Amino acid sequence: MTIGARVIKTGLAVAIALWVGTLVGLDSPLIAAIAAIFTIQPSIYRSWMQVLEQVQSNVLGAIIAIAAVWLLGNTPVFVGFVCICVILLCIRLKTEETIALTLVTVVVIMEAQGQGWNLAFDRLAAILTGMVAAFAVNVAIAPPRHRNRFMKQVEEVQALLSRLLRTVVSNELKENVYREEQNRLRSRLRKLDEFYELFAEERVFRKNSRLKRVRLLVVYKGMLTALERGNTLIDAVEDHYWAVSTSKSWNQLIDRHIESLCGYHEQLLWKWEGKMKPGASAAAPPPEASMLLTEMIGERTDEDLTARARLFVITSAVYTYEERLRRLDKLIERWLHREEELEPVDEAKK
Repeated sequence: MTIGARVIKTGLAVAIALWVGTLVGLDSPLIAAIAAIFTIQPSIYRSWMQVLEQVQSNVLGAIIAIAAVWLLGNTPVFVGFVCICVILLCIRLKTEETIALTLVTVVVIMEAQGQGWNLAFDRLAAILTGMVAAFAVNVAIAPPRHRNRFMKQVEEVQALLSRLLRTVVSNELKENVYREEQNRLRSRLRKLDEFYELFAEERVFRKNSRLKRVRLLVVYKGMLTALERGNTLIDAVEDHYWAVSTSKSWNQLIDRHIESLCGYHEQLLWKWEGKMKPGASAAAPPPEASMLLTEMIGERTDEDLTARARLFVITSAVYTYEERLRRLDKLIERWLHREEELEPVDEAKK
């Protein structure tokens, strides 16, 4: 079991919220701790948005709770009715993530008879204390490094994708092992997409850094798309390859071509990480390979149009995967070339 930075930061934020709440004399520091738990997010940007949404929702919740006690009372039925109204209001304001903490505020205020605005201010102060403590911890203590995490995930997913692609035609893996690996690949791709969204959400205020980050996002999107196209190729082979009879020469050709695409993909990541020698380029497969696959399908003399259509689907998936890899190669080349041009400028500034 691995204890991540977010787990540690959550515990630290709760401790600080309780300590600060006790120090400033809040009636219920526990509310501050609860607010800190909800505010810790996987990115600084999301933490900031959570703070803004929590303040908005809890202020409205406190006002509604006080007004409801004054107009309707605080019987269990009315408390439940007000909670329903607050949930609908949060959904209307598109702040669904703040519902839990807002309901805590509403119930605490409505259950405290006769204390009114004083209690409301105390609860809001506690919530604000917890949110500030959590946000400060998230920024100051091990801020999220989405770029490093994203690239680590890309390498792991590419290795898993390569293993499946190299065996999808030859059918060398056991069925249960293959299914487990395939499920892992799909799960990792979903997680990788989440990492990309987290990195894309982060805000950069310097213009030069912002432009550089936009270009970096384009490269990362290319990496993500290439992996997704590789997974699509696996699905195409699974759905159509085994449903038709193919010649031995065609089988050998597509197996070799997929093997070359896997090597090409792997070398592109080596190039990005600076592991290849200066001047070396990733070994792209010859463009004629995909065309030859199509020509061999066209030469089939059988009259089964469905079988030919299935083979064209596989060939199309191969071509799409190859096209995304070539596109990624160009993106990486442009990025590295631009970085080389900027290095003398940075050295001159120093």
